Amino acid sequence: MTLSPERAPATAGTRRLTRTLYASAFCDEFVLLYPVYALLFSDTGLSVWQISSLFALWSLTGVLLEVPSGAWADAVSRRLLLVLGPLLTAAGFALWVLVPSYGAFALGFVLWGTGGALGSGALEALVYDELDRAGAADRYARVMGRARAVGIAATMTAMGLAGPVFAWGGYGAVGAASVLVCLAGAAVATRFPEHREPSAGGPGWTAALRAGLADARTDRSVRGALLLVPAVTAVWGALDEYTPLLALDTGVAEETVPWLLLVIWAGATGGSLLAGAADRLTATGFAALLTGSALALAVGAAAGTPAALVLVGLAFGGFQLATVLADARLQRRIDDTGRATLTSVAGLGTELGTLATYGAYAVASSATGHGTAFALAAVPYLLTAVALATAARATAAAAKARP
Repeated sequence: MTLSPERAPATAGTRRLTRTLYASAFCDEFVLLYPVYALLFSDTGLSVWQISSLFALWSLTGVLLEVPSGAWADAVSRRLLLVLGPLLTAAGFALWVLVPSYGAFALGFVLWGTGGALGSGALEALVYDELDRAGAADRYARVMGRARAVGIAATMTAMGLAGPVFAWGGYGAVGAASVLVCLAGAAVATRFPEHREPSAGGPGWTAALRAGLADARTDRSVRGALLLVPAVTAVWGALDEYTPLLALDTGVAEETVPWLLLVIWAGATGGSLLAGAADRLTATGFAALLTGSALALAVGAAAGTPAALVLVGLAFGGFQLATVLADARLQRRIDDTGRATLTSVAGLGTELGTLATYGAYAVASSATGHGTAFALAAVPYLLTAVALATAARATAAAAKARP
């Protein structure tokens, strides 16, 4: 069968989009500094308090810029922001290794947080709109799920290579490699197709922000999809920082911890790859997914054995799948004019929820241990599942009552 002249360019454009997206996802996560930057801070002489203040500055930068950057992406070229983001991150990493000091680390985190905020919202909006233009919007969950799987694989690869590269060339080598991969990410981003043309002399990013927020206020379905993203993303997104401590608490030797982490992140990778097949889950099915994942997390974490971490891996797979599906549902409910803005609003909710989870986890783990703290983290997911199931029943009842 031959493609019609109208369909062939769309198919070629979709192929270019997905290839660029997967390459960009790999560059974003293949950063050899990730496993060792805390050691760099410590070796420079920073105290624990100073290191914590740097993490807080990083998070604060993301919180403050998340929504304005999304509105900017709706007002200008989204591809432009995806190119600028890695360049700012590269500048931050270069500062860290060239002039290691508290001030340089702080400025580097501001640059990194700004670069991340520029890409958040802009990427999802660009990918969805380009797929929609090609008549392939139904592939969004599958494509984004694969991109997340590529990102996880890149992270694990970077973790494996960081040790040998560090042993060979120290912080200078891992820093140079990280800067180069960020520059490669910026170059890759120039290959994103973008057919959306912001109108010359348009209303600007403040008008885009107002329009996007108005859409969320007036449309109940948009508002529900907006709240679902942080509800399924924030908690497990914070928990992944503590998985090494959970693994160590099972009684294994420190050198065994990375292998157990591979088990957990293999589960997350599998969840990403299932996004396409699960894209048509109903609200009841989504609630069941969250319930099963929450129970697996609670049982696996509370058991306190290495073998039980397989259940934690399954839980992370379910949460990763739910994250991709929640994003896909949000994209389907918003239009092009405010797509990046509302995606960034969801990202802001996720950032705030993650910060709250950090605080709650610190309190819970100090009082009960890491296993119990992980198990307690299942509660928000069970509550979200109950809310989804209740809403699904109410919608079904209303449909039956409607003449």
